[in-house]
Amino acid sequence: MNEQQLKKQVEQLMAKHKVGSLATVQNGKPHSRYMTFHYEGGIFYTTSDKNTHKVEEIERNPAVHILIGYDGKGFNDPYMEIEGIIKLNDTREKKEHLWQDYMGHWLSGPSDPDYIVLEVHPNLIRIMNLEGEENPVEYKV
Repeated sequence: MNEQQLKKQVEQLMAKHKVGSLATVQNGKPHSRYMTFHYEGGIFYTTSDKNTHKVEEIERNPAVHILIGYDGKGFNDPYMEIEGIIKLNDTREKKEHLWQDYMGHWLSGPSDPDYIVLEVHPNLIRIMNLEGEENPVEYKV
């Protein structure tokens, strides 16, 4: 599978799946939580309140891992493993672009001073159980 085909597979999986697991490093150990993701231009985006353990963990160690895509219908469901580095983005434009109404449960709006965008810049994307592929398909960025 070439790079263009793999990118298309990532886009197709992300069109169907928004919730995944984000793992950061806490005291030298993985710390996972469910997050909602948006994929655009080769970057995985999620959002947070600045005053959370995850943001503290990212500031200490920006290396992260994401699992996303499993349907729960069987062992052959495709899903992705993403390894990457998170960058914190506090720009008004990006915060407004990614704001969703459900975020109002935690934040007052796109101009909330505690609202932060987390950009996951992948260095490895691995797609598991892809139809027609015997082995996982990997793309190193």
